[in-house]
Amino acid sequence: MRSLIRRKPREAPPDPAPSRWSYRMQRLMLTPGFRLFLRAGVPMALSFAVGTAYMADEGRRDALNLAIADIRNQIETRPEFMVNVMAIDGASASVDEDIREILPLDFPVSSFDLDLVALHDTVRELPAVKDASVRIRTGGVLQIDVTERVPVVLWRTADGLELVDETGMAVRPALSRADHPDLPVIAGDGAPDHVAEALRIIRAAGPMAPRVRGLVRMGERRWDMVLDRGQRILLPESQPVQALERVIALDDAQEMLERDLAAVDMRLAGRPTLRMNASAVEQWWRVQKTSLGE
Repeated sequence: MRSLIRRKPREAPPDPAPSRWSYRMQRLMLTPGFRLFLRAGVPMALSFAVGTAYMADEGRRDALNLAIADIRNQIETRPEFMVNVMAIDGASASVDEDIREILPLDFPVSSFDLDLVALHDTVRELPAVKDASVRIRTGGVLQIDVTERVPVVLWRTADGLELVDETGMAVRPALSRADHPDLPVIAGDGAPDHVAEALRIIRAAGPMAPRVRGLVRMGERRWDMVLDRGQRILLPESQPVQALERVIALDDAQEMLERDLAAVDMRLAGRPTLRMNASAVEQWWRVQKTSLGE
């Protein structure tokens, strides 16, 4: 006899597989770039949004800028960062005064406000300064070490005397020749550009040196050596030292420069020429007339 009671159908077991959206989310969470975005990108975006909203108010911006400026000022004006004095070494009194004049610093000043490169360039612009170094020394001292140009000649111009170093750079004006008796004198246009050659000529003068009054640059091409008694030695454009040595040899042999000569022309190496003074020429003609019985 069949049972009249119907049995319920057996329910299927639940499917353990995730849903499609859950699967995609799990795959997305395993992506390194997305995980980095969640860890860093989202907080940064939120912080930026909050900061932007906070700084949108002008009053808040001004207050923040004032707070930052105040903190910076408190740090920069601490005693260990203050410069209280300037020390200059290696400079003469006049150069020291010039440096202090062109660097009008109001001490004390914070080291953060000092542009050492600009200070160095300003000091180097002085004609008398060959080189300089600028640094902040322990104890709040602005230390400036100066190497001055050493003048080796006096350059006579229409405006007066200039002290010139070995490179031809004008160092400073000279008040008088007597203030620098140990320096030779040069003159003429372009003379400072050939200081090295002028010094070689003067050194080659040797025993004639006490009579040398200076060198004159002629036509920006060559030198004339000026002696006492108004005598001149006209040197050639090339090999002037060798030409001067020939003049010295002739003078040693015949005492040529002790005579009444106006100039010795050495511009033509193969034919030195002597130019006599007017009084010597007149005397010579008088002797010639006497010898001829006139």
